[in-house]
Amino acid sequence: MNISADSLSKLIRFRQDLHTWPELGFAEHETSRKVCAYLDSLGVEYAGGLGGTGVVAQLVGSGAQSSASVALRADLDALPLDEHSGVAHASRNRGCMHACGHDGHTTMLLGAIEHLQAHNDFSGTVYFVFQPAEEGVGGAKAMINDGLFNRFPIYEIYGLHNWPALPVGKFGLIPGPIMASGDRIDITIHGRGGHGGLNPHGCIDPIRIAAEFIHKAHTIVSREIDPVSPAVLSICAIESGDIKGFNVIPNTARLSGTIRALDDQAADTVRSSVQRLCKSLEHYYGAKIELTIENHFPTTVNDPSATDTARAVIAGTFGVEALESNYKPSMGSEDFAFMLAECPGAYIHVGSGDSEHAQGLHSQKYDFNDKIIPVGLELLSKLARESLEKQAVR
Repeated sequence: MNISADSLSKLIRFRQDLHTWPELGFAEHETSRKVCAYLDSLGVEYAGGLGGTGVVAQLVGSGAQSSASVALRADLDALPLDEHSGVAHASRNRGCMHACGHDGHTTMLLGAIEHLQAHNDFSGTVYFVFQPAEEGVGGAKAMINDGLFNRFPIYEIYGLHNWPALPVGKFGLIPGPIMASGDRIDITIHGRGGHGGLNPHGCIDPIRIAAEFIHKAHTIVSREIDPVSPAVLSICAIESGDIKGFNVIPNTARLSGTIRALDDQAADTVRSSVQRLCKSLEHYYGAKIELTIENHFPTTVNDPSATDTARAVIAGTFGVEALESNYKPSMGSEDFAFMLAECPGAYIHVGSGDSEHAQGLHSQKYDFNDKIIPVGLELLSKLARESLEKQAVR
């Protein structure tokens, strides 16, 4: 697919403008406005306000009348980070940064709309889903609850994500689980404080309990989960006491962390083991332990048929060698999982790593690799066509 230098330059400018003015989940008001303005300039029909700031555009092909339909999805939101990338288009919204490339995903989807509008000889309808609040705050669920799949008759849905761990020109794609489920754990240990030198024996030390919890929790996966079923339990934060109060045993300790798994049984086992461990420590030490486990994301599961379609498109467009061999699932999580639970589809990792873009996702030095805008644009456009053609012969 040939994209003119002027068209690519326009898309890069748009992407970099989004990067300069990032917005957090459910607050992407200006980002959504810019998307709508772009659609208005093309004369493309759309509906706004789904899930708060989400937008769904649609194109009907000029080919034979057909009930076939497919959706392509991109995400709008940024992360609560200060940017240290040093690029000229760095964020000007303090404490907010496009550190995951959603600015690039949105731009590629707009480019796909423009291309399919100019080459609309397909039969059926393509929906373009601009989703808010992907970063763990429920944007996909909000769009679904607002009637995404009821208002728009979507047969298949596809999404992609730039992937710095893969080099430019490579694609990661497998049937079944490709991204892990994601839980948040929050624990508050209520003990009894006191003097660390005078009467430690009269205290219920929450730091001691927290230390034992961390030690034992990190053995759950290695001893209670089938080793061929990947799972992760990580305690990532602990807060207790005051560093200046070197001789003061505090009353409470707070911990937070995450559970990741590729199947429901493994996730349930880790959750129940954490609950059991908290109860045993509570009983043994005479403390009170509050535990909250929130499931933020289910497992992202690619439909086999949709995966075959995507693999065929990638192989036919970029060559069989572009498909990363023996690709493994990621233990990261993705809120596109909620959409795939409602509608068959596939999620694709698009290689974006090169010598100038070696920073990982969610790094304060990350910047989206604009070189892959034509790659994503072409992939999305051809996925839509292939899905519609597949449906025509089903």
